[in-house]
Amino acid sequence: MISVNDFKTGLTILVDGVLYRVLDFQHVKPGKGAAFVRSKLRNLRNGSVNEKTFRAGEKVEKAQIDNRKMQYLYASGDQHVFMDTDSYEQIELSENQIEYELKFLRENMEVHVIQFQGETLGVELPKSVVLEVTETEPGIKGDTSGGGSKTASLETGLIVTVPLFINVGDKLIINTDEGSYVSRAQ
Repeated sequence: MISVNDFKTGLTILVDGVLYRVLDFQHVKPGKGAAFVRSKLRNLRNGSVNEKTFRAGEKVEKAQIDNRKMQYLYASGDQHVFMDTDSYEQIELSENQIEYELKFLRENMEVHVIQFQGETLGVELPKSVVLEVTETEPGIKGDTSGGGSKTASLETGLIVTVPLFINVGDKLIINTDEGSYVSRAQ
């Protein structure tokens, strides 16, 4: 058991039989009444994000999650195959389990597969990934005084807003939390 006062971003907890990852939290001490902790939690089974409020000092169960380093191999219909880089064991995840993460996954990319008591829950991406631009409008020379932007399609199908100087074939660093452009890759 862990006190809600000890919440940290990324902590995995079990509340009423539901597995959550703490995305954000805030300790609130109102002028009148008892202190509480307001938190934003992601349900690890269905991916929904919920806001939950706990009384200060309330106890919740800390969940023991296993992160296995695996390599994304390929898609077979709506199943996606991952291989353990140490034991070469392969597992399949359905498209609904990793719907958001598919926007960032390239073949042979290494990720962490999240498991709880033998049940595979999903994939944890790195904070940023490098993806190639497959389609975008050409930038017009000299059209940057206002710091304009345009949309670009990436190799995984993700569409992001990028600066005007980005061209087809450029490799971009993309933030996986927000799905946004960070910079050009070297």
